[in-house]
Amino acid sequence: MPTYTAPIADMQYILHDVLKITDSGIPGYDELDADYTSAILEEAGKISSEVLAPLNIVGDQEGCRLENGLVYTPKGFKAAFDQLREGGWTGLDVAPAYGGQGMPYLVGTAVGEMFSAANQALMMYPGLTHGAASAIAAHGSDEQKTTYLPKMTTCEWTGTMNLTEPHCGTDLGLMRTKAEPQDDGSYKITGQKIFISAGDHDLSDNVIHLVLAKIVGGPEGIKGVSLFIVPKFLVNEDGSLGERNDVSVGSLEEKMGIHGNSTCVMNYDQATGYLIGEEHKGMRAMFTMMNEARIGVGMQGLAQASAAYQNAVTYAKERLQGRAVTGVENPDGPADPLIVHPDIRRNLMAQKSFIEGGRAFMLWGAQLIDQAHRKEDAKANGLISLMTPVMKGFITDMGYNATVEAQQVYGGHGYIEEWGMSQFTRDARITMIYEGANGVQALDLVGRKLGADGGKPVMAFFEMIKDFAAENKDVEGMEPFLGPLKEGSKALQAAAMFFMQNGMKNPNVALSGSYDFMHLFGHVCLGYMWAQMAKTSLQALESGTGDKAFHENKLTTGKFYMARWMPMCSTHLARIESGADPVMSLDAEAF
Repeated sequence: MPTYTAPIADMQYILHDVLKITDSGIPGYDELDADYTSAILEEAGKISSEVLAPLNIVGDQEGCRLENGLVYTPKGFKAAFDQLREGGWTGLDVAPAYGGQGMPYLVGTAVGEMFSAANQALMMYPGLTHGAASAIAAHGSDEQKTTYLPKMTTCEWTGTMNLTEPHCGTDLGLMRTKAEPQDDGSYKITGQKIFISAGDHDLSDNVIHLVLAKIVGGPEGIKGVSLFIVPKFLVNEDGSLGERNDVSVGSLEEKMGIHGNSTCVMNYDQATGYLIGEEHKGMRAMFTMMNEARIGVGMQGLAQASAAYQNAVTYAKERLQGRAVTGVENPDGPADPLIVHPDIRRNLMAQKSFIEGGRAFMLWGAQLIDQAHRKEDAKANGLISLMTPVMKGFITDMGYNATVEAQQVYGGHGYIEEWGMSQFTRDARITMIYEGANGVQALDLVGRKLGADGGKPVMAFFEMIKDFAAENKDVEGMEPFLGPLKEGSKALQAAAMFFMQNGMKNPNVALSGSYDFMHLFGHVCLGYMWAQMAKTSLQALESGTGDKAFHENKLTTGKFYMARWMPMCSTHLARIESGADPVMSLDAEAF
């Protein structure tokens, strides 16, 4: 059975050596000294390896079941969920006003990677609740916040987001779920939603659904969409649970992965709902939840890659196959371990360099979120908005590919369920689809984020890289990192300029190149992270502080990324500059 060990040393290195969080000036970060974050991460790591990870395969094999209208989660999930609740982990970065611990989003992100790596399906229950609570906190009335947020913080009540319908996914303007106003200010919600993660289960006392619907008589299309709170059980004035609402589970989806999470078809039959925010402004409220969820999904993709990689490394060191071409390395055994072979090394280095770079990227992004919220920093807000589709799309694409590579290390055993590696691949696959398929992320990046605020965020990103390169151009040992980073940044700028010069005349030019642009952007971001880590580790080696082997290994891994991954930037640019014709010229009937 696969195991998981939390990467605490790497997280501490990123937080304190690279990001230098206590010196950032972000409110609340001054309390995050190394001892404090170590205590949190150590405890979270223990829960991950001892409580959550052993249940991962249980959830995969048992799945959820629907009996007499009630959904039951796999054996052991309830006890583990209660342990998370009782330890305060579900409210780690939630405001104290609602019963949370008020820690920065950064801490929640680090812990979230560990928990999701150990058991993605289980962690979706509190993860979705966190997103739903954030939407209510941002757009709900004072009464709604008081009624729902304290119990959602503790996950006594959990939450969902209900967008997709059988006939519409991304194009939410086509939705048919309707909301009829009532004399008491509530609404009657009628319709069907599909693919609702954590739609019903036995882990909490109530499920608070956030449902997109169109108020009868409202505008057509997306402009007529509103957001409603539709609880499984109605809530009395004193906060106690009342009668069952007219919402039910039609069926459970049979899925490729995340079997331990209950993905439901939800039926609303004149269910009582309560408007969040303004009429016909539902998408604005829902995007509060979706943007948080998209970054969380990026973290899930990274987490599955990390867990799969750990197990692949163990297998590569233990499995004896063939002899090293340069000479026997295990003379006392019948063969050498897999890890002596160059192709296995290539495979593992590709995973390792992505995972460690991706982890730095995600934690840097979490710091930007805290900077935007806690300092009301508009520049940081613009930068994280730009990065959100990259974090979701690029990291989950690369994360899924890493799980496939980890599976490949096992050879035939990777294809056998007994070894557990296929679960990482199957679970990671959904991250490329839900919360906006990655093609949609690419369109969002090019169509909306690239030109947002007159292009200031992307120009600030380019300037950041330019300044970093200038500041470190004379630092010995930095050239293997700065050269590829500068070339990648030039390719990214050239791609953006190509879109500006050609996209207005033919929008298909930009849209045909959007997916490559997202990956080009992602490689530049990880290249920037590796350059920062290289500078940090070079300084540590020069001063003689810290773990010498750790920093030398970090530099070696970073050089692999710059030498083997960053050349993809020129490939993506070439594809972009080929324009729309290779993509669009074939008649639809010819497919």
